[in-house]
Amino acid sequence: MKPLEVLGEAITPDGTDLKLTRRDHEYIILANGKSLMWSRTHGSEEALATLACRRARTMEQPRVLIGGLGMGFTLRATLDSLPPDAEVVVAELVPAVVEWNRGVLGPLAGHPLKDKRVRVHVSDVAVTLDSSRSQFDAVLLDVDNGPSAFTSSGNSRLYDDKGLASVREALKAGGVLAVWSARDDRKFVQRLRYCGFSVEVECVRARLKKGGPRHTIFLGYKPNPG
Repeated sequence: MKPLEVLGEAITPDGTDLKLTRRDHEYIILANGKSLMWSRTHGSEEALATLACRRARTMEQPRVLIGGLGMGFTLRATLDSLPPDAEVVVAELVPAVVEWNRGVLGPLAGHPLKDKRVRVHVSDVAVTLDSSRSQFDAVLLDVDNGPSAFTSSGNSRLYDDKGLASVREALKAGGVLAVWSARDDRKFVQRLRYCGFSVEVECVRARLKKGGPRHTIFLGYKPNPG
């Protein structure tokens, strides 16, 4: 087996060491030496976008927020699901991840950052949420490993009561929160309901019909008034 080739490295605000690596034609992002994401298993990230955009894709000028850029697969699937007049805001905390997607990772998902519908915020998605009120038809969170933080304990605040309240305020009536998670989490489902969302849970494969590990998509819907 060929050794990993390190293509880039960055330190997150909380001190986590991120490395972009490659082995043959596969790209892997490591967090403190542990695999965080792979270029060959992105079916569940695409499912996150498809499920989140079921309603938005039929609307005029839908506006969607994605928290976490990753390798660009969620963004690509979101763009493919939405009409030409949509706007997609991507909030990515680590500047190097954006640069990797503008560079060597770009071809993997068809250079989604070049799409004119995309706006990139190099900041914490929590900041974007806190400054937005009734702005988005869908909010997609593909941050860390889901409600159970993997790379940064600070990411867990996105999924606590205060964080979910912030998402709810940022959504338009009838909007949806979609959360990617490496595993099921019944307590998180209860928390979503406590925070006023109606909830659906979808279990998908990392490679969709080609198998792979099972991942979970949580869907929380903000009620329409009345």
